[in-house]
Amino acid sequence: MRVEVNGIGLEVQVSGEGPVVLLVHGYPDTHALWRHQVVALNAAGYRTIAPDLRGFGASCKPQDVADYDLALHVADLLGILDHFDVRRAHLVGHDWGATLAQLTAIAAPARVTSLACLSVGHPGSVGSAGLEQREKSWYFLLFQFLGIAEEWLSRDDFTNMRDWLSTHPEPDEVIDRMRDPRALTAGLAIYRKGVPPEMLLGRPTDVPPIPVPTMGVWSGGDRYLTEESMTGTAEHVTGSWRYERLDGIGHWMPLEAPEEVNRLLLDFLSLQQSRPAAG
Repeated sequence: MRVEVNGIGLEVQVSGEGPVVLLVHGYPDTHALWRHQVVALNAAGYRTIAPDLRGFGASCKPQDVADYDLALHVADLLGILDHFDVRRAHLVGHDWGATLAQLTAIAAPARVTSLACLSVGHPGSVGSAGLEQREKSWYFLLFQFLGIAEEWLSRDDFTNMRDWLSTHPEPDEVIDRMRDPRALTAGLAIYRKGVPPEMLLGRPTDVPPIPVPTMGVWSGGDRYLTEESMTGTAEHVTGSWRYERLDGIGHWMPLEAPEEVNRLLLDFLSLQQSRPAAG
């Protein structure tokens, strides 16, 4: 369905009944990333809300990069909860969605029952993970260059994008969406506004700790993120912390290993349901 939040139209998939789980995708995905989790969560008695972030999928794609400030993404997520009259929710995020879910929990902890971060840890941990992580994040700098990044990704029928996304289970679906120049540029805007060059080359980002119960899940076949960038998140969580590692799985674990991800999420969520609400 289409909802209007903060003056922008967002596509949101809603299903099931029970405690709410807000599922937040990353780049270059849409809410469809979570389709296997939606089925499992609904069957277990949870209501799922899975939006397309601004700039992605069927949601609006503003032209101004300023419209992709991370604070606006956080406001969108809180606005979605408001739209559906949800007072508190479990947050689950993957890739950029993990970062946005963390920022939402930090900004409004009373609205968040628990947080599950898939692939991407706390910004302070990622920033402190050393040279290996910086090498893996080389494309963050490339994506800063408007027009140049788009040309590089789309050159020769998206050959470079196919190579960069070589472990994505559904590259053809991604590329079909990115053939629309608006979608290609809008998707890159979260990098351009969220991680400016000075953050890439300077000291680790100064982001407050996560104040809610948190689970981090990292996969051994992730070509973009080191394990240290996730395990170091423990130092940036003031709520309870749980770490899980999935071996033999690539970056897109919700699609590559849905049964393992579902098992971890359902176990983690069930343990948080009895947690008293924040004051």
